[in-house]
Amino acid sequence: HPGYGFLSENAAFSEKVEAAGIVFIGPLASAITAMGEKTRARRVMKDAGVPIVPGTVEAVQNPDEAVAIAEEIGFPVMIKAAAGGGGKGLRLIRAGEDVRAAVRRASSEAEKAFGDGSVYIEKYVNQPRHIEFQILADTHGNVLHLNERECSVQRRHQKIIEETPSPFLAPEVRSRMAEAAIAAARAVRYRGAGTIEFLVDAEQNFYFLEMNTRLQVEHPITEMVHRVDLVHEMIRIAQGEAISFSQADVQPRGSSIECRIYAEDPEHDFMPSPGLVSYLREPSGPNVRIDSGVEEGSEVSLFYDPMVAKLCVWGATREQAIARMQRALSEYRVGGITTNIPFLQALLAHPEFRAGNYDTTFIDRHWDELALQTSASDLRNAAIAAAVARHLRGRIAENLGGNRNDVRETNAWRLVGRFRRLHHLFRL
Repeated sequence: HPGYGFLSENAAFSEKVEAAGIVFIGPLASAITAMGEKTRARRVMKDAGVPIVPGTVEAVQNPDEAVAIAEEIGFPVMIKAAAGGGGKGLRLIRAGEDVRAAVRRASSEAEKAFGDGSVYIEKYVNQPRHIEFQILADTHGNVLHLNERECSVQRRHQKIIEETPSPFLAPEVRSRMAEAAIAAARAVRYRGAGTIEFLVDAEQNFYFLEMNTRLQVEHPITEMVHRVDLVHEMIRIAQGEAISFSQADVQPRGSSIECRIYAEDPEHDFMPSPGLVSYLREPSGPNVRIDSGVEEGSEVSLFYDPMVAKLCVWGATREQAIARMQRALSEYRVGGITTNIPFLQALLAHPEFRAGNYDTTFIDRHWDELALQTSASDLRNAAIAAAVARHLRGRIAENLGGNRNDVRETNAWRLVGRFRRLHHLFRL
């Protein structure tokens, strides 16, 4: 099983596995190839009748051609790497004079990240939401969906909070997107678990973005809402068995949220924070799931993705799921590295997120408020630590002032009421 790392979408690896007589628990190499190159994927989806964002279905040949295409489509436009995703080789262009430099930079970045500097152009979707559909397909002709995941809370074009169901989609739009996702899977004779990603505008028009021919990092929230083990189904399908349930059996319940825990510093443009994990206490409890990649003493390297864990919760309602996630994050303790946990807490507390009013520009638009809440959280923790240290120091001084062989509390016991000591702290 390739998981969801580098080997999960490598057609050459899939072919070598199959050639060695080993079953690759995933799609055929032909499907990986068809969907791995973004311009080819756009052509396939267009032919299958799946809506695509207006733009090119071939890589641009040079900066001059890019200028002409961008002016024809109309600004703003996106320059995108044809061979990959994750925010690499991606540029938003709002004016013609920026196109040439953006194409060169995006191409260079794509070459370094994917070994292929090809880029293409598509129209920028205003106030876009990133919504993806989970699909399963077997070798018996069955293709079904397990509804959507909302992945619009992003930094640097990478997801940090996902939830299901989306608080945004109207039921009829959800139904049409599900049909499009199934059509996309059938167009490439898909096998196993995969994800069809869409951009959705403010009017709920949707457009094919890409297909991830693998298990997604955020797959646990689909499992929690649908009570399905996606990896188990992938193994069954690879063994030649049919999917163990039908589309009519897909009945979601409640709401689930995932927060990606990163070793990074939000206050410094989310720069990675490598180092040794000196202390770790992970949250637990009913309907809390954590998939962790570290333990105490682990080294978080600078050379790999800084995600250290996925924290997932389920609730009977969205409000309950948010409350459970806030509780879980408040119990999460990591020492030795800087994490995005305070920032995630600020995101979940923001009234616009709680109301479901967000898109992929949410963090940029509300950065000042979020950064202020994050700083306030850090300051509060520091104040608590300082107050506790001062209190303990006072107790030690009082006890040592008496008989050293009779160290006792002399000021905290009360017959009734509660003992309190006030510490006045000042921020310099």
